[in-house]
Amino acid sequence: MDYLKEMEGKSLHDQFDMKNIKIIRSVWVPGPVIVGAGPSGLAVAACLKERGVPSMILERANCIASLWQNKTYDRLCLHLPKEFCELPLKPFPEDFPTYPTKQQFVAYLEMYAKEFGIKPQFNATVKSAEYDHNLGFWRVRTLGLKEEIEYLCQWLIVATGENAEPIVPGIEGSNDFVGTIVHTSSYKSGEVFHGKRVLVVGCGNSGMEVCLDLCNHDARPSLVVRDAVHVLPREMLGKSTFGLSMWLLKWLPIRLVDRFLLLVSRVLLGNTAHLGLTRPSLGPLQLKNKSGKTPVLDVGTLAKIRTGEIKVCTGLKRLTRNTAEFTDGSVGDFDAVILATGYKSNVPSWLKDNKLFSEKNGLPRREFPHGWKGECGLYSVGFTKRGLLGTSMDARKISEDIECSWKAEAKHLKDLYSLPTSSL
Repeated sequence: MDYLKEMEGKSLHDQFDMKNIKIIRSVWVPGPVIVGAGPSGLAVAACLKERGVPSMILERANCIASLWQNKTYDRLCLHLPKEFCELPLKPFPEDFPTYPTKQQFVAYLEMYAKEFGIKPQFNATVKSAEYDHNLGFWRVRTLGLKEEIEYLCQWLIVATGENAEPIVPGIEGSNDFVGTIVHTSSYKSGEVFHGKRVLVVGCGNSGMEVCLDLCNHDARPSLVVRDAVHVLPREMLGKSTFGLSMWLLKWLPIRLVDRFLLLVSRVLLGNTAHLGLTRPSLGPLQLKNKSGKTPVLDVGTLAKIRTGEIKVCTGLKRLTRNTAEFTDGSVGDFDAVILATGYKSNVPSWLKDNKLFSEKNGLPRREFPHGWKGECGLYSVGFTKRGLLGTSMDARKISEDIECSWKAEAKHLKDLYSLPTSSL
């Protein structure tokens, strides 16, 4: 008995670290574990619940949709009409505008979570997730505020998304630059840059809109345009450009739809190459399908470029103490640099699996629409490069697939326990 007590005490000591005050314990989850409480995680949890399958969401932040709440600028609105951004089973409120604001979108997600009774485990950072072939279950290790917990589950759904971590490129001379250098994930408003010369690196939707926001706060922005980019009007012929494109694709091949979009854009926006914004050789929809690169939907930035309020620069070569040097040999003085350089997946850093996800970019190896399901009960949602429409498609497929397994197991258990005692 003394030996058993000694061993029990040793076991407790091994699991309890007095310095870090962390208790490692295991928790069995009867349904799927979902990693990430953004729109993708909420969507798949709601679809599962509708089919009678319980789930648990693990979220590293202290709120749902942490990217939207904590890492987006104040003036952000949805770039697509709300009907293309709603999650499964619940449309946006009718009184919301066509392009909901950031605050309205977050409110919609909070209503969504409340309606479906979704209560994520917050402050639970997933350190690792690995399939145990001996047990036939996933082991998901999390680090919380006070303890480490290992969750065991049969199904694991990765919903951390394509935008989990900001991309911060290495720029020569950045350590010598005396001004401010921030990523757009830390940018809220141009108010703090009033009167300053600001260099925005990146000409996607975020970079364009940040430049516009800076102008509206009397800053002096310059935009680095390194690559060719498609800029389209947000609306054409009284309809959203995206909605019109989806309608045309029902009747015409993608190359003809691209020709139409470029023709109307030329009429409405003029030749963007004259503004330093050359177009890629592939059309906007073809390029999106091939590379995932989204065309920029103009909300007023081009007008500021035409008036000279926003200056377009070539690729950034290096920074010095107070200046930026560009690939065309020009030099400019700047007080701040804002990196609109996008985000990346962080899946390879914690998921111990190299079959469903690529270790190179953290995205599913198989292209849309085949990248939502892996082996051993592993799934991905929100990695389609097709925004919230792709998320909704993934969520529905995953919930249907898991429901089949869930019902089959329930039937097996029912049949097992209904057998006469003598046959067991």
